[in-house]
Amino acid sequence: MTRVAIIGAGPSGTAQLRAFASAQQAGADIPEIVCYEKQSDWGGLWNYTWRTGLDKSGEPVHGSMYRYLWSNGPKECLEFADYTFEEHFGRPIASYPPRAVLADYIKGRVEKADVRKYCKFDHSVQDVEYDESSKQFTLTARDLINNTSSSEVFDYVIVASGHFSTPNVPNFAGFDTFNGRILHAHDFRDALEFKDKDILMIGTSYSAEDISSQCYKYGVKSVTISHRTAPMGFDWPENFQEVPLLTHVSGNTAHFKDGTSKDVDAIILCTGYLHHFPFIGESLRLKATNRMWTESLYQGVVWEANPKMFYLGMQDQFYTFNMFDAQAWFARDVIMGRIATPSLADMKTHSQAWLKREATLETDEDLIWFQGDYVQELIDQTDYPSFDVEGVNQTFMQWEKHKHDDIMGFRNNGYKSLMTGTMAPKHHTPWLEALDDSMESYLGEDYQK
Repeated sequence: MTRVAIIGAGPSGTAQLRAFASAQQAGADIPEIVCYEKQSDWGGLWNYTWRTGLDKSGEPVHGSMYRYLWSNGPKECLEFADYTFEEHFGRPIASYPPRAVLADYIKGRVEKADVRKYCKFDHSVQDVEYDESSKQFTLTARDLINNTSSSEVFDYVIVASGHFSTPNVPNFAGFDTFNGRILHAHDFRDALEFKDKDILMIGTSYSAEDISSQCYKYGVKSVTISHRTAPMGFDWPENFQEVPLLTHVSGNTAHFKDGTSKDVDAIILCTGYLHHFPFIGESLRLKATNRMWTESLYQGVVWEANPKMFYLGMQDQFYTFNMFDAQAWFARDVIMGRIATPSLADMKTHSQAWLKREATLETDEDLIWFQGDYVQELIDQTDYPSFDVEGVNQTFMQWEKHKHDDIMGFRNNGYKSLMTGTMAPKHHTPWLEALDDSMESYLGEDYQK
């Protein structure tokens, strides 16, 4: 029987499990599947741990999740087409759930699909190699509970481990003698640590935007945001300022390119993540940066140099869960022979057309429509339930406007589900006042699961 390895049981890996389960429910014979997950449960980055650095088994901590995180985009833009929020929670909920609510939603779908039996939890993949003569992969994994290693042979490998777990950590002069705390966003856990402190954020990514907002919500004294190219340009509160790139630090004083300076207690590096796959053999390893179209991947999924290898979720992302679904359904259909991959030359021609279009993108709005078109192209080739991609794009447009109207209040808005047509209710508490991020507090005392 054909054997398929899935590496990772986060949103991408569970999407792949759900894709195969969907085919099986429709009467198809599916391959033998083994999903390796180094954490003790599925959910990927949506699992929260207080740990940073190394986990209890000596493995690098995968998660970048922090306490009090709420979705920074409308849930309506990431809703599964085959499993809605209303189905999971039994009623409509507000548009910006906290982490625990989203984690519960992700897990609910795969628990309903009964695919846990395919997962090997507490197993860290150490090596994946391909044998040209046998046309098969050998995957070696470490059992983290028993501290043993074993190898298995597979016909296909799907890398679904994500690319937001290995931090990109730059160095600036004076860091070695800075008198405060320096950390990457990957190791940020609790905004209360920075209450009544002056903090410096390096970077203008979503991490910088959201961690700054979280710290404001929980009582930071001031936030200085240092940008390399341009400020984010939001209407920040009075205790925020945006400045050019940091040049150096002396003592507790941060100095910037425009000659200004600021005394700070902590520096948080929101400088992105590396596509880092040390467990993948050199000939199979994706080497990429965080961009809208990933070179070397046909349809953004299939490893062009070896179409028996797949990568999910490797793009810069506006679309998330339902894009991973679209990719997983496509990968499934290639593996099951429903979709034929073209020649290497034709795969590269396809990618070049998308790369050429990517080079013309200038605004976030351009990026959203680009990614929406990509998702639509994938859906059109499979039996993944079709949904209103243009409607999702329009919801993203409203989200962008709401953020620029009120960066600290945009989460108080609601949007219509593109799957059910239901308008989200307003949350019972404005985001800035909602200091309890538990599922019980968010859903209310009347919620019974």
